[in-house]
Amino acid sequence: VQLQASGGGLVQPGGSLRLSCAASGRGFSSYAMGWLRQAPGKEREFVTAISWSGATYYADSMKGRFTISRDNAKNTVYLQMNSLKPEDTAVYYCATSLREGTTMLYEYDYWGQGTQVTVSS
Repeated sequence: VQLQASGGGLVQPGGSLRLSCAASGRGFSSYAMGWLRQAPGKEREFVTAISWSGATYYADSMKGRFTISRDNAKNTVYLQMNSLKPEDTAVYYCATSLREGTTMLYEYDYWGQGTQVTVSS
């Protein structure tokens, strides 16, 4: 599976962005998908995940602001980010996992290249 993340950019605090992750290869609908991020000088962290059937999981700090979704027909997973804060600035990665809802980075197998999100006025 190859993953291509897109949609990052510069946004003001309180603004919104929608990230996309397009997958190529077989078996996309069988994988759980996750978004993870890495801020400057910090470790990579779990953001959100979605199972093959659509069950969703969020890190506490993202609940109510971020929404993950997937379109298995298009082999694409999305991350809608609202009410963005400067601390959301990071490179955002999409990744696949065989384990639904996991927050453990080592359980994500295939990773996209990342897309930069910068929240600044």
